[in-house]
Amino acid sequence: MEPSQVLIAPLITEKSTILQERGKYAFQVDRRANKVEIKSAVEATFDVKVVSVNVIMVRGKSKRFGPRFKKRPDTKKALVSLRPGDRIQIIEGV
Repeated sequence: MEPSQVLIAPLITEKSTILQERGKYAFQVDRRANKVEIKSAVEATFDVKVVSVNVIMVRGKSKRFGPRFKKRPDTKKALVSLRPGDRIQIIEGV
């Protein structure tokens, strides 16, 4: 899998911005990607050294639309820890 296909989007939440101060970054990744592919994709895309990768599978919620129920798609999140001193500039102007 190519690095551009592995990383879908950075996760910008209140918790993830607090973790960025500790050198940890959260990304939404392809559901088929494994830890090795995620690590190589982050290193190739942002030119940093990854220390560890934690992966979380998030199940889609069931939502009600009138009389029917629909299920949102399942997603996969990755929490990437970087070497001390390395940074990723996700938001422009920071």
